[in-house]
Amino acid sequence: MGQRSVPFFNYPHVYKQYEEGLLGVVRDVAQRGAYILQRDLEAFEHNLARFTGARFALGVANGTDAIWLALRAAGIGTGDEVIFASHTYVATAASIHFVGATPVPVDCRADHMIDPAAVATAITSRTRAIMPTQLNGRTADMDALQAIADEHGLLIIEDAAQGLGSRFRGRAAGTFGLAGTISFYPAKVLGSFGDGGAILTNDEPLYDALYAMRDHGRNRHGDVIGWGLNSRLDNMQAAILDYKLQFYGEEMTRRRAIAAYYQAHLGDLPQVQLPPAPDSDPRHFDVYQNYELEAERRDELKAFLRERGIGTLIQWGGKAVHQIEALGIHASLPYTEHMFTRCLMLPMNTSLSDDDLAYVCATIREFYT
Repeated sequence: MGQRSVPFFNYPHVYKQYEEGLLGVVRDVAQRGAYILQRDLEAFEHNLARFTGARFALGVANGTDAIWLALRAAGIGTGDEVIFASHTYVATAASIHFVGATPVPVDCRADHMIDPAAVATAITSRTRAIMPTQLNGRTADMDALQAIADEHGLLIIEDAAQGLGSRFRGRAAGTFGLAGTISFYPAKVLGSFGDGGAILTNDEPLYDALYAMRDHGRNRHGDVIGWGLNSRLDNMQAAILDYKLQFYGEEMTRRRAIAAYYQAHLGDLPQVQLPPAPDSDPRHFDVYQNYELEAERRDELKAFLRERGIGTLIQWGGKAVHQIEALGIHASLPYTEHMFTRCLMLPMNTSLSDDDLAYVCATIREFYT
């Protein structure tokens, strides 16, 4: 097979695959002059809630604001501890820090999700909440986490930035706890053309508090009821996201097909540990936001693939949150630390053809043979 170029992520494809429809959306919004808190945002929030099964969805400026606002509205603050998996983006821990609470990192397990056993051992008298990251398009073992939360009287607030569409026992990521947060960063399965985020909740008082907090303290009647921020999902992005949401089923189907292809063509290699295959565990429905494997001689493999035109990525710049020295978070997390010497993400997006996938798999097999 001749050499070809397979970028890790094809940003122009995000636009080109729906170009005509997106141009119509932009033209419609611009012609109406509908830019902030207009009907397009309301429609998207309604459709997002319906898609996830949540009672309420609230669009906000980005996924980080979503976490911070959810924590603050839940009353998490100074003196509290929030347990989170260190295998996550720094924004998860930063959001905990900036509401005045202490981020407490714990280990992940073989599927790279938060380890409930590690959560249980990290609980102290100051623990107020558990924040699982629904990572790589997979939902954590929420039965085990909910049992721990119930036993100790803790809140669950989900960082489901990478989890939209994934399910555990038929229930959508972002709908298990008091609140769940979503990111619409352009590389997400449902990506905007800039920053964007949302908060899901079934709790109406919390929704009302969040509604005011994202818009200068104004409630649903337009009255200022307290201090608030400017963290609104702008109407143009909402209209774009609402248009793309109607194709989300096709997006998930293709990603799952790509994951199945990787499994079929790499699953017998002893040097790599692949993520769970589609439908390998009937409790989980994974949407493969990312395809993160573990590989022997990871750095050599990454260089070999780069030389042959294949883009890969080591998530979070190669460090779990507790390994970022500047943050001053100290912990010993053996599985996470070992995993970060081996983890690598392969291309996973709908711009990939079967020929691209065949080339990626053949090149990996060439490296190891």
